[in-house]
Amino acid sequence: MSRPERSARLDSTVRPAAQERSRLRAVDLVQLSTSGLRARPLRAVLSALGIAIGIAAMVAVLGISASSQAKLQQRLDALGTNLLTVESGKDLFGAEAPLPQDSAGRVLRVAGALESASLGTLTGVRVYRSNLIPAAETGGLSVRAVDTALDRVLAASIRSGAWLNDATAAFPSVVLGSAAARQLGIEQPGTLIWLGEQQFTVVGILDPVALAPELDTSALVGNQVAAERLGYDGAPTRLYVRADEETLASTRKLLPPTLSPEKPESVNVSRPSDALAAKGAADETFTGLLLGLGSLGLLVGGIGVANTMIISVMERRREIGLRRAIGARRAHIRRQFLGEALVLSALGGLAGAGLGALITAGFAASGGWPFALPAYVPLAAIGSTLVVGALAGIMPAWRAAKVPPTVALSG
Repeated sequence: MSRPERSARLDSTVRPAAQERSRLRAVDLVQLSTSGLRARPLRAVLSALGIAIGIAAMVAVLGISASSQAKLQQRLDALGTNLLTVESGKDLFGAEAPLPQDSAGRVLRVAGALESASLGTLTGVRVYRSNLIPAAETGGLSVRAVDTALDRVLAASIRSGAWLNDATAAFPSVVLGSAAARQLGIEQPGTLIWLGEQQFTVVGILDPVALAPELDTSALVGNQVAAERLGYDGAPTRLYVRADEETLASTRKLLPPTLSPEKPESVNVSRPSDALAAKGAADETFTGLLLGLGSLGLLVGGIGVANTMIISVMERRREIGLRRAIGARRAHIRRQFLGEALVLSALGGLAGAGLGALITAGFAASGGWPFALPAYVPLAAIGSTLVVGALAGIMPAWRAAKVPPTVALSG
C-alpha cells in the first residue's frame, strides 16, 4: 500500500473520533505559534529584521514629512500669510515701468492695506570688505535702500546689533543680510566696510528672512543717505504690503491700478507665503516617492517571512506528522503556522514602528522641528505588517496542513 493510501486510511478509520474531540485552545495556539521562533531565534530575528526595516522606513518618512509640515505651518503662522510683494515690471511694449516715488504712501490708501515699506535696488553701487578688494570681486551682493519700517513689515529679526532708525538711516550706516555678513566676514556690528566708494558702519546683522530671501545677500541703507550719497532717485523697485486677511484678494487686485493707473499691467503683485506653501506641496510629493520605496522594503520583508515559514515547514515535517498522528487536525496545523507568521511579522512591525519613531524624533530635534508623528501612522504600520504576515503565511500553513501523519510513523 502506498503512503497516500495509508494516510487516507489512517485519517478515515483510526482517528475520526479523536478528530472530533480534538480542540486547540487559544493559549495553546499562542504557545505553538511561538515555539518554532523560540527554537530558532537567530532565524526569527533576521526574518523580522526585514519587516522592521521596511516599517521603520515608512514610519520615518511619514513622521519626518509631518514634522516638516508642522515646522512650515509654524513659520507661516509666525511670519503671516497676509504679506504682498509689489514689483515694478515692464509695460506692453517692453519698456521699464518703475514704481512712483510715493508708492509706500499710495498703497496705504487702498482698502485693506495695513502697512507698507519700500525697497530700492541701487544699480552700480557695490559693497566690499575694504577698499583693497578688487572691484570685480562683488560676490553677487546687492546694495538696497529701505524704509525704517521694513523690519516690522517683514517680521525680520536682528541677529546682532540694531535695525535702522530715523537717526542711523540719515548717516552712513548699513544693516547686512545673513549671507552678506558671512561673505564679508562680519560677525559683530561696529565694523567699517567699503560701500559705494566710501566707508559705512555696520549697525546690525539680520537673521535669514524667509519671506524676502533677497535681503539675505544685501547691504541695506536708509533712503535718506542713499539719496544724498549714493545717487538714489527715490523710486522703489519693490514694496512689501501687509493687508487684512479678510480682504487680501481684493487688496491684491487694487494695488496695480493704484500704483500705475495708466499701465496697471506693468505692476506685479505676489504673495511670498505661496512659495513656502508650494515648497510644502513639493515635499509631500517627494514623501510619496519615499513611501513607495519603503513599501518595497516591506514587500521584501514579507517575502523573507514566507521563505522562513516554508523552510520551517520542510524542517518540521516529522513534528507535523507526529502531531497529526496523535490527534491534531489540519486546521490546527494551519493555525499554528499562520500564527507563527503573524507573530514574526508583528515583532518586526513593533520594532520597525519604534525605530521609525526614534528616527523621526532625532531628525526633528537636529533640525529644530516639532515632533509631529501622527498616532495613526505606527498603528497603520503594525496593521500592514499583520496583513503582510498573513499573506506570507497562508501558503506555508496550507502546505504544513497537508503533511500526512505517516511521515512521523514511517521515519
